[in-house]
Amino acid sequence: MENKILEIESLRKYYGKPENQTKALDGISFQVMSGEFLGIMGSSGSGKSTLLNCIATVITPTSGKILMQGTEIQALKGSKLANYRGQMIGYLFQNFELLDNLPGRENITIPLSLHGISQKECQKRLEQLSSYFEITDVLDKFPSQMSGGQKQRVAAARSLILNPKIVLADEPTGALDSRNAKMLMKKLSGLNQEQNTTILMVTHDCNAASYCKRILFIQDGVLFHELRRNVPEESQQQFYERILKVMAQLGGGSANVL
Repeated sequence: MENKILEIESLRKYYGKPENQTKALDGISFQVMSGEFLGIMGSSGSGKSTLLNCIATVITPTSGKILMQGTEIQALKGSKLANYRGQMIGYLFQNFELLDNLPGRENITIPLSLHGISQKECQKRLEQLSSYFEITDVLDKFPSQMSGGQKQRVAAARSLILNPKIVLADEPTGALDSRNAKMLMKKLSGLNQEQNTTILMVTHDCNAASYCKRILFIQDGVLFHELRRNVPEESQQQFYERILKVMAQLGGGSANVL
């Protein structure tokens, strides 16, 4: 039986006064299972990033529940909230969010020092992730000396260094060219398939989404459609074409893909 990592129940986020309200999220409910690679898609302004930011506790929802392994995250305070943000979730941003004054290795290991992980364990995890993401050659370089693809793979290693229960990826390929985007998605997909890493990814990129196992489409703050990849009988290309069709219905056709 699959375990539920994350449960979203009737989540709403409204902005503004009642007479002139923007409903960024309007009663969304879904679950993320352990080991799932779930994509959230929709055109600009559909509520995708608002949803991810609510899960990350960056934004407080208007109503509804977010449960991480059965614990309601809105009720977390102090050290429990810090533990949730630091160790339960890993966050991968569109624009890398690396610290310019630190080399790659320190950017990756910052979360470890904040959570009191031993030096030996720290080194072991750093070696494993930097080898996997093919970034050992930039560990001593500063972000200004790295390419966009290298920066995002350093950021991906940082998001995974504490072995989080779930990785939240917000448009992770948004600042990358197609070659680096493909490399990053192959690495994330590999982690999901080989190590059962649970990933929740917001994207408008149909190529990136084709690596997911399931996709939820959001329109105007509500769930519009769901697609599942029929593995192994369905190729990635076939899944990509099905995604394109749904995005065209949403008004975010191929012109909005990359």
